[in-house]
Amino acid sequence: MWNDHEISKMVNKDVPFPMLSDGGGEIGKMYGVYDEEGGVETRGRFIIDPDGNVQGFEVLTPPVGRNIAETIRQVQAFQLVRESEGTKATPAGWKPGKQVLQPGPDLVGKVWDVWKVEKAFE
Repeated sequence: MWNDHEISKMVNKDVPFPMLSDGGGEIGKMYGVYDEEGGVETRGRFIIDPDGNVQGFEVLTPPVGRNIAETIRQVQAFQLVRESEGTKATPAGWKPGKQVLQPGPDLVGKVWDVWKVEKAFE
């Protein structure tokens, strides 16, 4: 079991969103990540927006740890898209300050013409 202090040490800063531990498994059961036979939850991560909608999730088996930096990156991407009211989209591997996409019919089938992969991962 972890706590907020442990996570803060891992990423070397405060985590700007709530995290929790589910010792009784009640939340895990609701999200379908509780292993009844083992009496533990699989490693589940759910990104829930301010309206209560699940925007992203990842479920891993217990031996594999999650990537906290990737979780933070995804939260930042969801925040940018939400703040833009859907006028921006983030391509794979997007990081704050990097190129975003303008979603729409004109982008369909042309992502690779617009998005320059080599610049996205610099």
